[in-house]
Amino acid sequence: MKIFKIKKEAAGQRLDVYLVSQLNLSRSQVQKTIKNGLVFVNENITNAHNIINQADIITIHDPIAAATDAMEAEKRLIMSLTEMIVLETKEYLVINKPAGLIVHGGEGIKEETLTDLLIKQYPQIKKVGEDPLRPGIVHRLDKEVSGLLVVALTNEMFDHLKRQFIQRQVTKKYLALVHEKIEKDYDEIGFPIARSAKGYKMAARPENQTGRRAVTEFEVIKRYVNYTLLLVKIKTGRTHQIRVHLSAYGYPLVGDDLYGTKKTRLQNKKLNLGRIFLHSHILAFSDLKNEVQELKTDLPEKLLKFLEVIK
Repeated sequence: MKIFKIKKEAAGQRLDVYLVSQLNLSRSQVQKTIKNGLVFVNENITNAHNIINQADIITIHDPIAAATDAMEAEKRLIMSLTEMIVLETKEYLVINKPAGLIVHGGEGIKEETLTDLLIKQYPQIKKVGEDPLRPGIVHRLDKEVSGLLVVALTNEMFDHLKRQFIQRQVTKKYLALVHEKIEKDYDEIGFPIARSAKGYKMAARPENQTGRRAVTEFEVIKRYVNYTLLLVKIKTGRTHQIRVHLSAYGYPLVGDDLYGTKKTRLQNKKLNLGRIFLHSHILAFSDLKNEVQELKTDLPEKLLKFLEVIK
């Protein structure tokens, strides 16, 4: 995918003329690309003779490029674990997980996971925890979510972390981009969460129906024309909690087709982000000396660049 933001000096040109000046393509190739519906201006399908304006966002989707992006995602799975480690001690690691990497194995999972990488570098971790499929793993992040994750290297630390998660003493804050503009500066979402009737996803329930208690707080960091950037804090740790709650609240996450609407799924296809815009930004817990460890990671470069071009 290629993205161009139109500057003042380029305004007033025909779309196809502008793209010929920016791409290594002939005018007929550019026109064919536009005709095939692979070029969007401000998220709308357009035509070759469209006149571009200052600040327009032109997005070009290329099937070959999309395949290349998928290959790059696979390469990320063999990324050195050392590059992901934010903090290393004898008792635990804090990982900055990239999007595209599954945390642990399970039925039907054949690709390399974070636990596979951990076992290679820390073989002693095989004996840590309660499940051999997820050694040392106390909490997880979805495959297409990035950010901070703490991993226990000893059973003492595993139990210590587990107690903190059960007692809700761990601080977890995320950066999230949602579709549409949220008017409230702050709110709390408290819909109970249960397995949906479809089985493969979760669902928010009305507060008078059965479901596990779940609490999500958010505050607005920045409003765009069509999106809102949020700082999200979860007080409970239900499966897909942030994704489910924000969707039920009426503002699905950018890139999240599972919990999106028909409209946002179409927008996600045009945006072609290739992941969910959700990043574990701040993580705080106590170590075995009961000293609080608070860590923070910024958005990955891909998400930062994405924010620069959206409206």
